[in-house]
Order: sequence, then C-alpha cells, then structure tokens
Amino acid sequence: MDFVTSIKTVLAKYAVFEGRARRSEFWWWILAMWILQIIVNVIFGGISGNRNGFLAFIGWVITIILVLATIAVGCRRLHDTGKSGWLQLLYIIPCIGPIILIVFWAQAGNPGDNTYGPPPAY
Repeated sequence: MDFVTSIKTVLAKYAVFEGRARRSEFWWWILAMWILQIIVNVIFGGISGNRNGFLAFIGWVITIILVLATIAVGCRRLHDTGKSGWLQLLYIIPCIGPIILIVFWAQAGNPGDNTYGPPPAY
C-alpha cells in the first residue's frame, strides 16, 4: 500500500475500530500525521510562540479530529497481530508503554484469519 492509498483508507475508516490494518497502512498514516503536525504547528504558531487565539483553536480542532483516526488505525493494526486494541492504553505508562506499542505495531500480521477477521485485502 502506498502513501496516498493508506491515507485514503484510514480516512474512509475514520472511526472504525473493527477489522485489521496492514503495517504499511499504519506507518504511512503515522508519517502523514507527523508531517501534518509540523505544518499545523508552523502555520498556526505552535513553534514560533506567536499564538493567535483563533488560529490556535483551529490547530487544536484539526489535531483532535485526527487523533480519533489515529487511535482507530492503531487498534486495527493491533488486531492484525492478533492483539486487542485496548492495548493502546499502554501508551499512558511513561517510557516503556510507547516502546511496547511500537514493538507490537511493527510485528508482522497473522497471515490467515484471526479473531478479528480475515487479513486486509490490499
């Protein structure tokens, strides 16, 4: 799956927490979110410190909207490895939680059907 296709897929499944997502879909989405976050911070004054209240509000709205899609694709990625999406709660454990999640997200998915459905078709 390429960059554009993965973004379209994640946005099409904006708040879908069921099913599975391949590694490429997840990691392309994460890269897109990093790039977008840098752009939003530069445009809306996050890095420069010159904050206009309205522009800062728009930046926060964009971030909040995309966080739900990121959580959903993270959940589907964990499903692809046969794990529960609730494991994303490990993220709240300082230092070790995000590392564990990165390891889980980087693992290869199950080649066949698992508890969360058939493998993604793309």
